Amino acid sequence: MTKNLGPAAARRTFDEEVVLDAAAHVFRKHGFGGATVREVAQAAGMLPGSLHYRYPSKEALLLDLMERALNRVLALGRSAVESARDPAERLRLGLRAHIEALLSGDDDFYVLLYDWRSLEGAAMLGMLRLRARYEAFWDDLLQDAARAGWVRPGIDLELVRQFGFGAMNWVAQWRQETDPRTPADIADAFWSYLAFGLLAEDKRRGFGQTTRKRKGGRR
Repeated sequence: MTKNLGPAAARRTFDEEVVLDAAAHVFRKHGFGGATVREVAQAAGMLPGSLHYRYPSKEALLLDLMERALNRVLALGRSAVESARDPAERLRLGLRAHIEALLSGDDDFYVLLYDWRSLEGAAMLGMLRLRARYEAFWDDLLQDAARAGWVRPGIDLELVRQFGFGAMNWVAQWRQETDPRTPADIADAFWSYLAFGLLAEDKRRGFGQTTRKRKGGRR
């Protein structure tokens, strides 16, 4: 969702939120590599020198934008699970909040998904520290479910998180605006596959026995 960056914003004195809104819009439109600080300053209604005083590099601007986006998606996740006590329900609601945020059309989340790899060196390390905070939120949800007995023994929860992020984030690539399924529909379908698997229950039992036999035969 492109934010309003019209004349009213241009008349304002330096405002970090206005600058980050402008940066998100410009980076989404041109890509981080193709965007310039001058374009961001123009979109924010300020002189390039004034912007450079606050952000000495384009990477510093992107890192602040990433921090804002991660803080926002983390706040959405925490708010979504706050009222639920059941660990499995908290996972379902957190998953839905993540997918709905990514499909909201918000410039911040678009840049978060596609431009974070443009960072290098210390900026990349800063980004990874920020991402670790969001991953910790999900690790807590998964561990709570495991402690409550909802997770099969032997499941690698870190892999579950990594697979989950990969699948959820990829939705932003393939979903079209004409898709009749809402973000909530997609999120709930993914939760169903994650929680219950693809195979019918009677087939899962048989498949599990066959798999164990095959593993035993390779030893």
